[in-house]
Amino acid sequence: MTIEQAEGVPPRALVTGAGGYVGRHLVARLLADGWTVETIVRADSSRAIPAQWAGRVRVHRDDGATGTLVAALGAAKPNIVFHLASLFIAEHKPEQVAPLIDSNLGFGTRLLEAMAATGAARLVNTGTAWQHFDAGGYNPSSLYAATKQAFEAILRFYVEAHGLAAITLKLFETYGPDDERPKLIPALLRAARDGTPLQMTPGENRLDFVHIDDVVAAYLAAAMRLLDGAVAGSEAYAVRSGRAVTLRELVGLVEQAAGRRLTVAWGGRQYRRREVMVPWGGETMPGWRPTIPLEQGLAGLIPG
Repeated sequence: MTIEQAEGVPPRALVTGAGGYVGRHLVARLLADGWTVETIVRADSSRAIPAQWAGRVRVHRDDGATGTLVAALGAAKPNIVFHLASLFIAEHKPEQVAPLIDSNLGFGTRLLEAMAATGAARLVNTGTAWQHFDAGGYNPSSLYAATKQAFEAILRFYVEAHGLAAITLKLFETYGPDDERPKLIPALLRAARDGTPLQMTPGENRLDFVHIDDVVAAYLAAAMRLLDGAVAGSEAYAVRSGRAVTLRELVGLVEQAAGRRLTVAWGGRQYRRREVMVPWGGETMPGWRPTIPLEQGLAGLIPG
């Protein structure tokens, strides 16, 4: 039991990236569990805050100034900061370098500075399994993954110099209901529904899928670990199912769940330059394990 729970006071969370897929589900769970939730969004953000959060979630607008974030953190007084905001680009173009650096390093560093300035001492950070190309140590599969590693290096300074306690959760392939992202499982489900032909790679790359409910549970477990004082410094964990399937096997599972065959042109697309063929087998967090098998998760996405 946490100090906040023992005193009957609901924990306070500040969430960045609340408009994204994982962030929306995390905020919904926090609200359902009785947390007080505030968010930070870019001043020019086009992502709408869900209408059902009106009056329940306080929204702070980031105008790019560190002072603005200091004011937001000072007003929010969070017990935990959940940092999910990032820009994901699998294969960047030259004109995308600056937005990647600004989103994944600039904003995060200003957030850490604001935490240090206001005494907010606990952070759940979001990394990616793509920081570990071909299942090894640090070896980024993309510039996006490199920015995630660079942010961890910056985080280390604030941990050492300002006493922050932090857990980085390195996400694998996430999926679940209401997913409008241009991701693999939603594309396969649309193809199963509409009969749309798909151009695929040769399909031998292995992927590890984690249901959104299990992903959210990992964030909550990390928060409890921090609130309980179990972390001195920083820790990093993999949020993985432990079961890797090839792309070809995934298509077969979707076909089984949907009860129909998909039209797939295998080899119609090339692998990315640094396609991850074998997922990283990193350590998972104490107190957390996935509970939703892939077959069950896929079945829950098929309309009844």
